[in-house]
Amino acid sequence: MLSPRPLPSNLPTSFTYHEARRHGVGRSRLHSPDLEHLFRGVWARAAVDSSAADSDPAELIRTEVRHLAQAYSNRMLPTEFFSHTTAATLWGVPLPRLEDRLIDVSVFRPRRAPKGAGVRGHTLDPNLVHVTTHRGLRLATPASTWANLGPLLHPYDLVAAGDAIVCQRTSAGGSGVTQPPIATLDQLRAAIDAGRRPGVGALRDALGRIRTGSWSRLETWVRLILVDAGLPEPVLNFDAFADAGSFLGCVDLAYPDLKIAIEYEGAHHWQTPEQIQRDIDRLERLVENGWRIVRLTKRHVFSDPAEVVRRVSVARTQRAAQR
Repeated sequence: MLSPRPLPSNLPTSFTYHEARRHGVGRSRLHSPDLEHLFRGVWARAAVDSSAADSDPAELIRTEVRHLAQAYSNRMLPTEFFSHTTAATLWGVPLPRLEDRLIDVSVFRPRRAPKGAGVRGHTLDPNLVHVTTHRGLRLATPASTWANLGPLLHPYDLVAAGDAIVCQRTSAGGSGVTQPPIATLDQLRAAIDAGRRPGVGALRDALGRIRTGSWSRLETWVRLILVDAGLPEPVLNFDAFADAGSFLGCVDLAYPDLKIAIEYEGAHHWQTPEQIQRDIDRLERLVENGWRIVRLTKRHVFSDPAEVVRRVSVARTQRAAQR
């Protein structure tokens, strides 16, 4: 079988039928296996297979959604914008694994919801949603996006989404802010208070549980599992120092008074050997300085939360008895 004729170098990654014709691409060429027909009248160069074991699964999902959103933007009307889980993914908000490749596209009432293959259309109240542009794509603001997730997510994931939006990430050792928040708690509160909307009760419950120091969905889930089991709330991303003052490392979750660190095993299997080495060295420094490490996996967190509670409870009881 002959290879398809190369596409013009100045043809974008995603393009409309009319753009293809203007660049001299014939109708038959659009049916070649190196192109995807993603939406009505929109094609894209087939995405490179990035399912290698050393790839970050969350980043793979974000890449796929960006690919689809960028393609749809070629036919997007001025009245349309991305919303719900699509907007959340474009903002970098962690979500459970998506079960379909549909893109959430919204309009304001009284317009009709967008339709078509690959599209999940919505009609929204203009008083409840603010729209902005991010990386060239028109989408709901972070606060509006979070508010639209109220009826869609597990309560813990709704908190995790809020945590990601208000996260102010600092460098290890507290030397400075490396990631400012994309919205504030006040903006999330204002989105809830804008008017009646589906899931408002879940949103209000989640708002009080959101923290600015959570760096991952797993951290949020562990924190909420422990608190809901009656244990004290752990400190998020705690910078641990030796008695002499040297920096030991940043701990995912911690009970500093008992020198208990809660860490994940296998959560970052796509890391480089250098990153893995740094993690091993960090944990060894903590142990040498009297820290108790509670190791958890994603399976514990999402499938066996009782084991999460048991391990942390045992560590707390044993440490308290040693004081």
